[in-house]
Amino acid sequence: MSELKDKNLNSGAIGVFDSGLGGLSVLRALLKKLPNYSYFYLGDTARVPYGERSSETIFKYTVAAVEFLFKHGCSLVIVACNTASSQALRRLQQEWLPKNYPDYRVLGVIRPLVEAIALSNKKHLGIIGTTATIKSQTYTQELKFLKPDLKIAAKATPLLVPLVEEGRLDTPETRLILEDYLKPLKMAGIDSLALACTHYPYLQNLIKELLGPEVLIYDSGKIIADSLNLYLKNHPELNLKTKNPERRFYVSDNPASFASQGEKFLGQSLKNLELANL
Repeated sequence: MSELKDKNLNSGAIGVFDSGLGGLSVLRALLKKLPNYSYFYLGDTARVPYGERSSETIFKYTVAAVEFLFKHGCSLVIVACNTASSQALRRLQQEWLPKNYPDYRVLGVIRPLVEAIALSNKKHLGIIGTTATIKSQTYTQELKFLKPDLKIAAKATPLLVPLVEEGRLDTPETRLILEDYLKPLKMAGIDSLALACTHYPYLQNLIKELLGPEVLIYDSGKIIADSLNLYLKNHPELNLKTKNPERRFYVSDNPASFASQGEKFLGQSLKNLELANL
């Protein structure tokens, strides 16, 4: 039973959690769309990538990360990691949160993207993500429910997260790996692509080049930011807007490396970067 349970919800920051650098693509969109909020970012750099781990391990890691952000002043957390969203979010929302932090909120990144895809006029979707995300079939199941006629071709692309974490966004090796991953999707005739991992938008220019201009790539960061904007409007009781927004960054390992790459990805200095004990 947490000491935070009785805390009034009408205060606090918005937490953004990812296994590493990927969630910065979401944070960048949030800062652009919703600048008048405090954001605390947590990257679990000690255990990235999550994509090849078991569901139970991913759930355990996600709980630890969310609880860390709650205890450090967040009352709303966005799980900006598709692997964690697909493997842990529902259980966290339905079981863990009501029991431990009933007044707090946790949102994922899958549902907003699914809803945007369902409203599109595209007919044949490609999905790339980590092994865990693709194996969960969360995207496929939710899309088939909302848009039964949509053709879907999903491909696990496990090597991409390490490449992004290393900053290798357009090297010959990255290009060859992406060509190999995208080849079956191109052969299947996709007309659109969902980047089912928040690391992948950093590879978007190369992906566009390899797929061609006729394939629509969904802008997941913008979609998530628009969704959160609507959520906050529908829940004015959260009252999280502030005149003096604060930015904090936490990582579970190697803050110097994270800062070096993260400043490039976020497009601004990563001040207030601290080591997190998860």
